[in-house]
Amino acid sequence: MPSMTRNAIVIDLNRCIGCYSCEVACKQENNVALGEYWSKVLAVGPTGTHPHVEEYWLPTMCQQCEDAPCVHVCPTGASYRDPDTGVVLVNKELCIGCKYCMMACPYGVRSWNAAEKCVEKCTLCGQLTSQGELPACVKACCGEARFYGDLDDPESDASKLLASYDEADIHHLTDVGNRPVSAYVLSPRFAEWKSGD
Repeated sequence: MPSMTRNAIVIDLNRCIGCYSCEVACKQENNVALGEYWSKVLAVGPTGTHPHVEEYWLPTMCQQCEDAPCVHVCPTGASYRDPDTGVVLVNKELCIGCKYCMMACPYGVRSWNAAEKCVEKCTLCGQLTSQGELPACVKACCGEARFYGDLDDPESDASKLLASYDEADIHHLTDVGNRPVSAYVLSPRFAEWKSGD
């Protein structure tokens, strides 16, 4: 099997200020319906007792799982991994609206498009990245906390960010055998990682 790129978003939670710009930019760029999200920011905390209180914001989106359960359960092949970019996508024309993929996703990051009667999700803004641009959420991040790139390319922005931190500062959403690729950076001096789920 030929090797594929591992395009993903890495988020530096040490820098995320919870402004929700990524949510807004995603919805605007991809025309995501009211009440649906391809990218959603969750507050983790506050925890602890005054004056030792911790809180951080956790942006969630498709984790680009190496062993994506959404792809496995799809009866029509509508959920698939693009052979060129390695990105998990949905072919709307093949989607029959069974929502199996939504149930299989461990992170609840797939959306139902009621108007088109199909499932949708983060595409890493393929319409932009194919033209050499960054995903909309990365461009819009005023805290400069979001990084995009191929994690197998040490020169990508995402890889460089991860390389600048200790392994103990790098986290993933809970792995239930799906091996999430997207990563988060959170240093203990800011807050304790709560696993995000």
